[in-house]
Amino acid sequence: MTIKTLSLALLLASPAAAWATDVINHKSPYCGCCTEWTKHMEEAGFTVKEKLHDDMNKVKQDLGLAPKLASCHTAEIGGYVFEGHIPADDIKAFLANPPKNAKGLAVPGMPMGSPGMEYGNEKDSYAVYAYNERGQVFEYKTYQGNR
Repeated sequence: MTIKTLSLALLLASPAAAWATDVINHKSPYCGCCTEWTKHMEEAGFTVKEKLHDDMNKVKQDLGLAPKLASCHTAEIGGYVFEGHIPADDIKAFLANPPKNAKGLAVPGMPMGSPGMEYGNEKDSYAVYAYNERGQVFEYKTYQGNR
């Protein structure tokens, strides 16, 4: 077997999510915290392309995101949708083992201390939620704040 054939066989045998490192981050051209989240993702090994939009509500609607999960930016990775200031490690864990029927993860709002929303040592408690096409939402991970 040639190296080329072996490489292709290994690629096809590996889970697709394990190779999903390319990110499209939809954001407003006026939002600095979204750019900070992009930097967080790049530092974690993702390749991020930012797409600027004047109407983020339309982007969220087109991607099927429920308004109750909304934050400032919306990312697409490997066929999944990730909303808001989600830690890169949570996205990596999700992509490595996505919950059955999950469409993505979300951190609603803009909690202080989440990636891209750092402000000194101040941190809000917040949850990362997984959600599916039927609108069902469950807690994926929680973070304890200090305020």
